[in-house]
Amino acid sequence: MVLRHRKKGRHKYMGSRKWGRGNIKKGRGKGSRGGKGFAGSSKHKWVWVITHHPEHFGKESIKSLKKEDMQTVNLWALNKMAAEGKFEKSGDGKYIVNLAGFKVLGSGKPAFPFSVTADAFSKSAVEKIKGAGGEAKISSEE
Repeated sequence: MVLRHRKKGRHKYMGSRKWGRGNIKKGRGKGSRGGKGFAGSSKHKWVWVITHHPEHFGKESIKSLKKEDMQTVNLWALNKMAAEGKFEKSGDGKYIVNLAGFKVLGSGKPAFPFSVTADAFSKSAVEKIKGAGGEAKISSEE
């Protein structure tokens, strides 16, 4: 039987006494590991730290500090959902939209009058909703 693939790794170093360290004296002891624990994390282990523990030094961006646990939705998405029939209509012909935990953004033009209840609105979203004959209400957390 022909051996087509050989596993590399440690097998490549068998019989060499070096194991990828150069001279055999260089691999002795704990000094070759670059320090104990997070030693060198801001020097020679920096690339490892920023790839595996980016939050270690506590430097968060301003955006992440201001960011709340709030999702966003645009007006064009509300139009699409209303056209698909995902919202109920009230007696006065407005679509009733309840978006708890969402902020409504003003990208797009509302094709229908909406009665939207959400946690937050952008200024342009409020203007566009009211311009289309709808109303924007901020949900009160109690």
